[in-house]
Amino acid sequence: MMAFKLPRFGRPMSGLFWRTFLLLGVLTTLSMASWIGMISVVQREPQAQQLAAQVISVVTITRAALTHSAPDLRRELLFELVSNEGIRVFSLEDDDEVEPPPANALMPLIESMVKAKLGADTRFSARVNGMRGFWVSFKIDDDQYWLMLERERISGLTGVQWLGWAGVVSLVSLLGAALISSLINLPLKRLTAAARDIARGLRPEPLPDKGPQEVRQANRSFNQMVDDLQQVESDRAVILAGISHDLRTPLARMQLEVEMAHLPPDARSGMQSDIAQMDAIIAQFLDYAKPTETSTFVLVDVSGMLEDVAHEATRLPDVRVQTVLCEGAQVRGNPTDLKRVFNNLVENARRYGKTPGGELAEIEIHCTAKGGRVVIEFLDHGVGVPEDQLDQLRKPFTRLDTARSQANGAGLGLAIVERVLQKHEAELQLSNRPGGGLVVRITLNAG
Repeated sequence: MMAFKLPRFGRPMSGLFWRTFLLLGVLTTLSMASWIGMISVVQREPQAQQLAAQVISVVTITRAALTHSAPDLRRELLFELVSNEGIRVFSLEDDDEVEPPPANALMPLIESMVKAKLGADTRFSARVNGMRGFWVSFKIDDDQYWLMLERERISGLTGVQWLGWAGVVSLVSLLGAALISSLINLPLKRLTAAARDIARGLRPEPLPDKGPQEVRQANRSFNQMVDDLQQVESDRAVILAGISHDLRTPLARMQLEVEMAHLPPDARSGMQSDIAQMDAIIAQFLDYAKPTETSTFVLVDVSGMLEDVAHEATRLPDVRVQTVLCEGAQVRGNPTDLKRVFNNLVENARRYGKTPGGELAEIEIHCTAKGGRVVIEFLDHGVGVPEDQLDQLRKPFTRLDTARSQANGAGLGLAIVERVLQKHEAELQLSNRPGGGLVVRITLNAG
């Protein structure tokens, strides 16, 4: 069963949902207005005939009852009419204060029909001598009388009632329009969210194979595209691993030949530096291509591991590390891969997070545990990254030259981190520090 969620009403009015909702709302309102107008026109005459027949019947029966009743019993008869039928009979006097009948579309029709049966001199009033009701005059011989009916007995729906019913129908129609709009836009919303995940380097959940034929075909095509991209990524990792492994042997021979060759010290040092840089790049390729197996997961003491990483980093002359750790925090994962992630992030901060104007990288490592989650943050004091390019850092072979032009490597550092954390079902977030620098936040499930 498809879940329905009412939309948030803070979205831009130019969105597809609002366009569909407004279109359905306008069409529903116009249809309802046309329907009410048609019903009013079609039922006007039948309703007038029904009300006129009711008035004629009451007046005729009342006049006949008064005419054929004994004079001494008329008072009792009038009391019965008032108490049981809500009918009152009064003598019509010349000085009566008479107000005109109600001005509505039915009254002219009712007057013409009633006068056709009771006589052209029949009078109507909405209020006589200050008493509100539906007043009709009739004659018994030469005497004239007023017959008053409660207005509720002969009135249809009032304006307030029509407004109330119209409001209820409008509300139901708008809720239906919102439901239909959401159901129409739900497949597109899912597709958009999945495409956004791919743009961020994540693998989205497969889109459901249900709904109209066009939606099913689009979802199947998208799912196939995601599988193809994943296969391409896997093939690229295998190729990188093969090439990197094959390059290690000739690099080792080159290193040995450089050591044994009679070269000037400057040339020897330069060649050794180039070989070391090539070996570091190949190591990145191998780390990126290496899979993480969940069968190797064990309980890992994150606090102790971060303490070791910080201690190893402080051996370098251009790094200063401060730690704020939570004791006893444990997660379930592969210890080797997690330590590689932490070392990569520290190395990343050391290379690109140096304080502007200095040669020292100040790194902060924070660890907190709450609600079954362990949150680890790596903060540097560098120049940071442009906000619109933060997500690009996650992608393989990406380097932002504007902020990190001094970098050496293949641009796989954060891609390796992302790849390993995905296997650990962890979240990776990148943001800039308010005072300058980059914040890398990792959220892991506690063990």
